[in-house]
Amino acid sequence: MKKIPLPADIVSEILNASADATIISDQDGKIRVANKSAEELFGYDSDALIGEPIEVLIPKEQRGRHHHLRDTYHKAPRARPMVSGLEIFGRRKDGSTFRAEIGLNPIETDDGLVVTSTIRPVSTVDDSEAYFRNLLESAPDAMIIIDEQGKIAIVNAQAEHMFGYERNEILGRTVEILLPERLRKQHVSHRSAFIADPKLRPMGEGMNLVARRKDGGKFPVEISLSPVSAAGGRFVSSVIRDVTERKRMEDDIISARQEAERANKANSAFLAAASHDLRQPVQALSLLNGALRRTIKDERALEMIDYQQHSLTAMTNLLNSLLDISRLDAGAVSPELEEFPIRRLIDRLSDEFARQAQHHELEFSSSASDRFVVSDPNLLAEIIQNFMSNAIRYTNKGSVTLRCVNGDGFCRIEVADTGIGIDTDQLDEIFREFHQCKAPGASKEGFGLGLAIVKRLADLLEVEIGVASVLGKGSCFSVTIPTVDGEFTASDEEVSVTTSSEPASSGLVILIEDDVNVANAWGLLLEGEGFRVATAASATEASALMRHLDEVPQLLISDFHLLDGSTGAEAVSAIREFFDVEIPAFIVSGDTSKVVKDARLLDNCTLMSKPIDTNRLLSAARHAIRTGQVPQD
Repeated sequence: MKKIPLPADIVSEILNASADATIISDQDGKIRVANKSAEELFGYDSDALIGEPIEVLIPKEQRGRHHHLRDTYHKAPRARPMVSGLEIFGRRKDGSTFRAEIGLNPIETDDGLVVTSTIRPVSTVDDSEAYFRNLLESAPDAMIIIDEQGKIAIVNAQAEHMFGYERNEILGRTVEILLPERLRKQHVSHRSAFIADPKLRPMGEGMNLVARRKDGGKFPVEISLSPVSAAGGRFVSSVIRDVTERKRMEDDIISARQEAERANKANSAFLAAASHDLRQPVQALSLLNGALRRTIKDERALEMIDYQQHSLTAMTNLLNSLLDISRLDAGAVSPELEEFPIRRLIDRLSDEFARQAQHHELEFSSSASDRFVVSDPNLLAEIIQNFMSNAIRYTNKGSVTLRCVNGDGFCRIEVADTGIGIDTDQLDEIFREFHQCKAPGASKEGFGLGLAIVKRLADLLEVEIGVASVLGKGSCFSVTIPTVDGEFTASDEEVSVTTSSEPASSGLVILIEDDVNVANAWGLLLEGEGFRVATAASATEASALMRHLDEVPQLLISDFHLLDGSTGAEAVSAIREFFDVEIPAFIVSGDTSKVVKDARLLDNCTLMSKPIDTNRLLSAARHAIRTGQVPQD
């Protein structure tokens, strides 16, 4: 600091011209100079204050504290602007007191350090300094103002409460006292850079900031910074917010999300295992039932087999519905969108449900559209299949119709029936789980899950479903899909598998199945139809088996998940590579997770879901052996 000596009379004239009370004290706290405004403010005669300790101007009950503050200040002198936030009072000669704001400026002289104090009484709430102080004190957040040297100049009550310090303990100390020790050195450079290039920094810029209390406790904070110019100096105003509770909530949310993700993964793993393992015994029963049907001629026994098949079908439907609901709710189903002609889907479903309608002595009709759509054909088919199954189940006589209605940019697929209908007050309830129609004549079959699955699938595919019904006259369910440009040609048609009576075909079938009971059931069914069967339990066994064959197999049937951790897709690929022939293949699985979809990548291969309808399976096997190509359905 450069010293510029001035004549005493000029200094006295400058001080006396000031409207604010000004007092200069030495390092011992003795008053050296008091201007006229100070004499008037404190009520003392001229020169009466000279040589008196500065504490004479402080209320008696505060003098001890002020003496301590003065000693602390002299150890680390710094400029302190008005409005420090300290509760400071002055005392007049007559003993009356008043609230005051005091600005301090240290000056080095040849005789040592002197301190110039500028005192201003705070008498009304309209006073700017008092207003500013009240504003600071009423702020909901902690506020701290530091000077260019990083020393704390102003602190509000919220900052005292947050950091556990009294103001006099931190005023004049560097702001790094409020940081963990490991961060202090780094913060000094950050602070210097900010003061060199000050700019507004709003709160919550994604920085992970930590503060330290007097007791050493650390807590997360958000801080906004604002540069301030005042009293001829530059300051930085900081607003500090304790975000401990918010961070705790964020951590709880993250923890809950991670737990939910773990639960979803566990649920998905369970569903994958359940889809396979729960369907295995049902698959074995279905195959055995199909084999029995082909070997028994006694009408009474055949009737029992029909009842058994009816129960198996009900068990299969319930299992499929429960697993579908669980998979959809767990988010384990992802649409695989593709562009296809809607006619392809309608024709396939017409073939399937025409037989069912005929079995129930119902008239069935269908009309397709040549429009193209972009959707997941399998999930869309599941929606329509549920509509068709319900229509047939709840129609005792009359007809069921599957039709397409073209509109401007959309195609609406409708399933209409002449069944029992649905009461108006139930229309909002039918898409809930386990809700069953209570109309007279309603079938007791089913579990009330089909339309709940439809609702979830429609949400997943982002398509609109609708229903209109008249009690006692019938219902019409619909799904509306946006259409895209495309032209239907004969090449888009799929080969339809029918259940017409075909002569049994001989041929070698390689069966890869690791469940002994299911493998035995497969063998009984296929051998009963005249096929020769060679069995392996894994891809490794299949590789060993084919080296002992003296002919090329005509059909490959494999479970997807095999004993040694290999897959049916790998086994099929290995056998084809060995014989250098693209042998028709059926890959069977109850697992509907994405990994199984890898089987769809194989050419001349179809993926079949357990449990399999034996009639359709055998018809498909005869078609594959006869043509060398698997049917598309």
